[in-house]
Amino acid sequence: MGGRQQFLVLFCVLILWSTGTHSIPYGVPGKCDSSFSKMSLWNTADGTHLRGANIIQMRVYPELDGTEFKGPGPVGPPFTQEDFDRLAGFGANYVNISHPGLFTESFPYVLDEGVQENLDRLLEMITRADLFAVITFRTGPGRNEFAIHPEEMGSWYPEHMLINTVWKSSSVQRAWAEMWQHTAQRYRDNPVVVGYDLMCEPNSNEYLDEWDPDEFYKSYGDTLHDWNQMYPLIVEAIREVDVQTPILVGGMAYSAVEWLPYLKIMPDQYTVYMFHQYAPIVYTHQNPSQNRSYPGEYDVDWDGISDQFNRSWMDSLLQTVDNFVAENNVPSAVNEFGVCRWVPGGSVYMRDSMDLFEARGLNHALWVWDPSWEPYASEIDSFNFRHGPNPNNHVDVSSSDLMDVIVYFWSRNTLRPSTKKSKKSVIRR
Repeated sequence: MGGRQQFLVLFCVLILWSTGTHSIPYGVPGKCDSSFSKMSLWNTADGTHLRGANIIQMRVYPELDGTEFKGPGPVGPPFTQEDFDRLAGFGANYVNISHPGLFTESFPYVLDEGVQENLDRLLEMITRADLFAVITFRTGPGRNEFAIHPEEMGSWYPEHMLINTVWKSSSVQRAWAEMWQHTAQRYRDNPVVVGYDLMCEPNSNEYLDEWDPDEFYKSYGDTLHDWNQMYPLIVEAIREVDVQTPILVGGMAYSAVEWLPYLKIMPDQYTVYMFHQYAPIVYTHQNPSQNRSYPGEYDVDWDGISDQFNRSWMDSLLQTVDNFVAENNVPSAVNEFGVCRWVPGGSVYMRDSMDLFEARGLNHALWVWDPSWEPYASEIDSFNFRHGPNPNNHVDVSSSDLMDVIVYFWSRNTLRPSTKKSKKSVIRR
């Protein structure tokens, strides 16, 4: 054992002795046991620890966005310290940063300094707001923002702007691993960063037009289209430089619940297998002119047969998660969920959703916490609960039924980066 290693081990022992706890400080990545620090936040057996929201960050395309809609760039829409302070004031204790990857999306796949600086600024503000953070990459080598919205090609972006080669090239997939290794090396010592979410909603199945997981894996398993052969490369690259920060992995088909059981289980003990929950889309994403309610009776799964859509329906959906967790002895989480602010019964749907998550000890991140940047917030606000149930209102309201439910559950948070607890605790260095 070298002198530096001896020093780090001694440092761990001294911290344990001086605090009288069995917890390990964040500042010694790869050297001290972190099972009672960042990873303990994701332990479903101990109940829900993290309740918060997503923020969305996208590259600014001046030819599409101008210089005001998403801000001057290179990433937007802009967030301020007040935006994060308000989120904490509402009771949330973590932010899922849905962000562009730090490497360029086109060859030669190198570090984009402007994107990295944006993530640095966000983490500084999140730290000042005393919130935890998960870093999620929406884009990266061979995948840009438009690849997440292929069905909208020709409406708000032209075909030539789409970049989606990540599912066709092993070298591009290796570049994702290199990007994440750089990211982990940069942020591994940051005490508020409690997770790396490797790719926001893997979706090669959409381009292949295959929505049945059994059929997908029968035809495309172990090919470049298979996220199960790509994401382990990223995990291995991260663990070369950071052995303790939890890694979050969602399944194919935009991380839908039904695809969770098809995820390959890694031997890595600090991996969390998460999902996104917007089911049923016909309810959560309906237009203001539609009138599908919760609870209600209508076809929610496109089979031509009416369904009883209620709490029992959602509980049954989440049995898939229960079985997956029990069979594999792994933690899970809900890294995105939500409902358009105007849907009938939206507050009841939200109450039942969050209650069912918490009954399972699942951490959850709402979609979405929007910034105060007016050009963006006044136009893209379908999921902005702060704007109330009136689809024609585009400013914050003082209260609403949906807001009350969200704040009620967020008020249950007791942990923050500044919190110190004895025993199996989260300790800020």
